[in-house]
Amino acid sequence: MRNTVSSGARALTIALAVPLAAARSQGAVRDTIALVLAPARVFDATAGVNRDGWVVLVRGNRVAAVGPRAQVAVPPSARQIALPNATLLPGLIDAHSHLFLHPYVETPWADQVLREALALRVARATVAARRTLEAGFTTLRDLGTEGAGYADVGLKQAIDQGVIPGPRLLVATRAIVATGSYGPGGFRPDFDVPQGAEEADGVLGLTRAVREQIKHGADWLKLYADAGWGPDGETEPTFTPSELAAAVEAARSSGRLVTAHGRFPLGIERAVRAGVTTIEHGDSVTPELLTLLRQRGVAICPTLTATEAGFIRNGWRKGIDPMPADIALKHRSFRAALAAGVPICNGSDVGAFPHGENARELEALVEYGMTPVQALQSATIVDAKSLHLADRGLIAAGLLADLVAVDGDPTKDIRALRQVRLVVKDGVIVVER
Repeated sequence: MRNTVSSGARALTIALAVPLAAARSQGAVRDTIALVLAPARVFDATAGVNRDGWVVLVRGNRVAAVGPRAQVAVPPSARQIALPNATLLPGLIDAHSHLFLHPYVETPWADQVLREALALRVARATVAARRTLEAGFTTLRDLGTEGAGYADVGLKQAIDQGVIPGPRLLVATRAIVATGSYGPGGFRPDFDVPQGAEEADGVLGLTRAVREQIKHGADWLKLYADAGWGPDGETEPTFTPSELAAAVEAARSSGRLVTAHGRFPLGIERAVRAGVTTIEHGDSVTPELLTLLRQRGVAICPTLTATEAGFIRNGWRKGIDPMPADIALKHRSFRAALAAGVPICNGSDVGAFPHGENARELEALVEYGMTPVQALQSATIVDAKSLHLADRGLIAAGLLADLVAVDGDPTKDIRALRQVRLVVKDGVIVVER
């Protein structure tokens, strides 16, 4: 058969080859030439302060030294990059993302699950990964492909092998839901409709589903502890305590951790008592539940931006119309969790809003009551601790050289995160403006 390639396909091949060649070239340079970054200030995530006049020395894919310029021995052959007026931060982390989704205002969720071809969804996810990295987010936890099967595992492999640019991924493959609690729904009962997650029931069923996802490459397991499946669409718990406990035990026996979608108190409590590591959303909490979360060290990923995006999509004009009751409840719950000392992750649920705009969640964290420093810590040291990632989240000797420089000072104005000047991942410069 004659090999014919369209001009569009040829252009796509060239476009993909350029960043790949650049990445390989940078990787070769990275192995032999040290890199010195000299910003106006370095964000110390542990202390929550800026260190004026500090520099960062990178060797290979690790930070070799950080501190005042006079105290860092700079090799004569090092490449030095001055970043005046810039703040250098650890590579940002988003603990709740969906690379295989795009904003529902473009295409409703059910249509993405049912109508979009897998190849189209992978292509979209590839672009989403690049945009995310260019925005300074060097680590994502992707919490479900929403009908795209195990494609996130292949996407992670493509990034790790340098085929495409993107952040480091922790993938959850197919989230696990109780039968009948998730969608798409509304079809004839005899239709076998593709689902946005994997249905499983009972202790044996949950154990099997967890092991099946591990078999296919899951780093994390995600369970839906509650869902809007009450008689009138109310949010009610899904799995029983014994089902949740079995899933967590099966995951932990393989060295993996579990997160739970939980919006309201009973589902959240069951998940926390079962041993999950993080709670996604946490729309409503009680004082007793906050005490339990704090005692167990379970973090909440509040997904503020995506929650608001749903109301905006349905016509709410933020700042003009009265605040919807559910958003007001989210405000109260967030402030209560913050005051109670519950760890709060930066987890945005991006996909419900455009990829590459992940910094909107940090802006929302500040709007809801955090200081800019607390929001930056959520996206760095808190996320790293909550996700058990001991090799990142700080700029410190020995840790991964995942770094982002932004114009201005985000500890004073969190919106500075949108002004990305430099992104380094694994010791390689991937963005330089």
